[in-house]
Amino acid sequence: MARKKMGEILIEKDIISQKDLDQALLRQKESHKPLGKILEDMDIVLEEDIAKALSTQFGFPYVKNFSRYRFPQDVLDKLNAETALAHLVFPLKIDKKTLYLAMSNPLDMALQSDLSFKLAMRISPCVATPGEIKSAIKKHYLADIPAEKEERTWNILLVDSQEIVLSAAEAALKKEGYAIYKARNGAEGLKIATQLQPDVIITDIPMPRMDGIEMFKALQANSDIAKVPVIALSAKTAPESEYQLLEMGFFDFIAKPINPIRLLARVNRAIWYQDRHRREDNRSKHFAFL
Repeated sequence: MARKKMGEILIEKDIISQKDLDQALLRQKESHKPLGKILEDMDIVLEEDIAKALSTQFGFPYVKNFSRYRFPQDVLDKLNAETALAHLVFPLKIDKKTLYLAMSNPLDMALQSDLSFKLAMRISPCVATPGEIKSAIKKHYLADIPAEKEERTWNILLVDSQEIVLSAAEAALKKEGYAIYKARNGAEGLKIATQLQPDVIITDIPMPRMDGIEMFKALQANSDIAKVPVIALSAKTAPESEYQLLEMGFFDFIAKPINPIRLLARVNRAIWYQDRHRREDNRSKHFAFL
């Protein structure tokens, strides 16, 4: 029996219409992004809809509300916070030599193979929403971060020539308590970054006077701000474009138009990395002094 496609499952569950699916498939031909991501970007499905459809399509168990439970330390120790955040996965339980793993992308066979080899265990994927996995990671791996975050204000620099983009990003990030600074081109962004030394920089790529790539190279040449995570914004969503930007050294990539949930997730991840590295640097300086 042929496996049903995600679009068919979503239509059967009356979550999307055939017209919605046709539009999404046209966008998929241009962007080559997974259908689920395209439907999310179109704001016609929720994370939970995609997770349930994946569960139905491939026969993976669907798990939810697990972030509220306690997990044995030996289970949590199977992953570190960096791996969990980078791949949006969370260890659920161990049964003999099998690790049950909540995954936002249960089709990531490369990750499963890598973990299976490193842990000498079989990996059994379960489908979960990115939001649920992030909540579990925050509670069980990053419990100390919220208190530290309240002790200081995290500064975010937004660089984009379009006022509508700046306003939308600013509105989403201010809800999280971030202090927002804005620039309308790369030259202005570079000046503010040099003076402010922000915690994270988010920049569009094509801009007047100085584009995002030129600004990024100038930032990298300045030792005071070279380690600041820079997230690229771009309307060019082809995998090749994203690959090129990440290869240059950009910390992350966000496609336009901006999805507020995705923006917050990427910025929170960048803040976590920044805070972790700063604590490691401070620890190194402390031991060097001793």
